[in-house]
Amino acid sequence: MNCRHCAASLSHTFLDLGFAPPSNAYLTVADLAKPEKYFPLRVKVCDHCWLVQTEDHAQANELFNPDYAYFSSTSSGWLAHAEQYAAQISNELNLNADSLVIEVASNDGYLLKNFVAMRIPCFGIEPTDSTATAAEEKGIPVLREFFGEALGKQLAREGRQADLIIGNNVYAHVPDINDFTRGLKSVLKPSGTITLEFPHLMRLLEHCQFDTIYHEHYSYLSLSTVNRIFKAAGLRIWKVEELDTHGGSLRIYGCHDEDDRADHQSVAAMLQLESSRGLQQLDTYLDFQSRANKIKDDLLYFLIKQKREGKKVAAYGAAAKGNTLLNYAGVKPDLLPLVFDVAVSKQGKFMPGSHIPILAPEKVLDSQIDYLLILPWNISGEVRQQNSAIQERGTEFFIAVPELRFLGR
Repeated sequence: MNCRHCAASLSHTFLDLGFAPPSNAYLTVADLAKPEKYFPLRVKVCDHCWLVQTEDHAQANELFNPDYAYFSSTSSGWLAHAEQYAAQISNELNLNADSLVIEVASNDGYLLKNFVAMRIPCFGIEPTDSTATAAEEKGIPVLREFFGEALGKQLAREGRQADLIIGNNVYAHVPDINDFTRGLKSVLKPSGTITLEFPHLMRLLEHCQFDTIYHEHYSYLSLSTVNRIFKAAGLRIWKVEELDTHGGSLRIYGCHDEDDRADHQSVAAMLQLESSRGLQQLDTYLDFQSRANKIKDDLLYFLIKQKREGKKVAAYGAAAKGNTLLNYAGVKPDLLPLVFDVAVSKQGKFMPGSHIPILAPEKVLDSQIDYLLILPWNISGEVRQQNSAIQERGTEFFIAVPELRFLGR
């Protein structure tokens, strides 16, 4: 395999999680009687441009199918984050009725609905029918396409270049990151702005967030690597912000290379921080496997101990990161019999690989649970607040990543 950006040969394995089904391939009762697709889940690091990337096995249309089950609007915290961003960016860029906003991977309209409310023209690009339909029901126009250079050039020919292009948690999901980036350049107005949000590789390394690795994520990104990718496409990153979303993310601000906006000091500062943390040194990546193994082993030890003592453990949040963790650890319903999730699209289905049933969150009140494992640890505060009733009854909440940690009764 060669690097997706610079085409250098890849010889260094960052992490091997064995074989797993796609993390968002939730199963129906009928699916349980059928063979289930598994793919190798191995991650390489390029020692030339330092892009961390999954090995090529699954095609994008096998991962992002019409029944894709991830709906952004299920998290109240994420909705608040999107609303705050929309107000901030529209003010900064003086967006109005003569502007055009495009969101790539617009999901269920969680973000663009704010621009619709402000009467700023916008449309989304979203390949999954389930989420695109939800967005259209909010009054948001959607192109049901995978985005890349060809689509970007087509939109430019049609006079649909954007003042603002948004891509939240999509940049890591594209198999051809160079083509995608050239598409951004093609559809951007001469004075337009790009903002992309993505989980920060530096935080993944720091907190051993190996459960954020799954087939739908083709790349794991640092500012230094994204800076190289942007430069190769004729774009420039002029500002960067650190966010606390998804365990630590970056929001980058991009423009055409010839744009006259000056570089913000935040770019040089983050590049220096990444360098000081060893993100361009191979040794930084080679001990990650043992750290992930310890997290897996600690969780398994705890679950087996509770089973032997007759305690009941369940999980909350049928998140993709939870599927990575449970499948790598080999957890099945005998150790973790139930998962509760607020997403109607997942309720009544089963977790891929582990086949743990997914119930509506109100069912948690009917269950006498000693311990509740919060799989989407990045929203553990939100989950605890929503389920305070069972915490008051004596259920203890805990997370497994970055370490087995109990959050109290």
